[in-house]
Amino acid sequence: MITVNNLSKVFRQQNGEELYAVNNLSFTADKGEIVVLLGVNGAGKTTTMRMLSTILQPSSGTATLEGYDLKKDPQNVRANLGFLSGDTGLYARLTARETITYFARLYDVPENKIHDRINKMADLLDMHDFLDKKIDFLSTGMKQKVSIVRSIIHDPPIMIFDEPTAGLDILTAKNIISFIHKCKEDGKCVLFSTHIMREAERIADKIVMIHQGKVLAQGSWEEFIENTGLHDLDDIFIHYVNNVVKEDA
Repeated sequence: MITVNNLSKVFRQQNGEELYAVNNLSFTADKGEIVVLLGVNGAGKTTTMRMLSTILQPSSGTATLEGYDLKKDPQNVRANLGFLSGDTGLYARLTARETITYFARLYDVPENKIHDRINKMADLLDMHDFLDKKIDFLSTGMKQKVSIVRSIIHDPPIMIFDEPTAGLDILTAKNIISFIHKCKEDGKCVLFSTHIMREAERIADKIVMIHQGKVLAQGSWEEFIENTGLHDLDDIFIHYVNNVVKEDA
């Protein structure tokens, strides 16, 4: 459902030098699969997701989402994905329900289905108590839930979550992780970024390790253990980083 081939993003700095935020990234994510982009802050995870969500234009490389080319058919790419970024960007004077309804209409969700979809999402994410409260009075976790629902109210086959549990309390984070597992059960393709090793261990079918804009390694948890002989994801990640350092030395 997602195929990425040699995707790159280059930014020109003030001194004229080029900075590769993402450098020839390639990976796939399939239906009913949770793929985790794992890397430290600044590794290129968010830039990758913004390119796949058509927010940023790639400098080079290609990608297809649900069969649609990222560059040639961005409108259909957007129609088939839900993207949650770290910045909620919610309008404080609207209620949660009003916010979600507004985005449902932007996505051309039929009017007779909006109410039922909001209630279904509220059931899954435990939102009924604050659906009719203004955004301004919601906690960080509540706002994050509203952001998730507004991003996926059109029921897209592909979900892209950029560090969705960052800064959340343990109960809200657990609730969101459970929801992501439900997306997998429903056959959706989920791309999830995090710098938290334990989080990646718990939810990933496949992990794509990124460092300094490049793929260090990718595979299942079992494949990483088999290839390295290590059983701790922290140690596995450091192992691959050290290999890159040795190669560059």
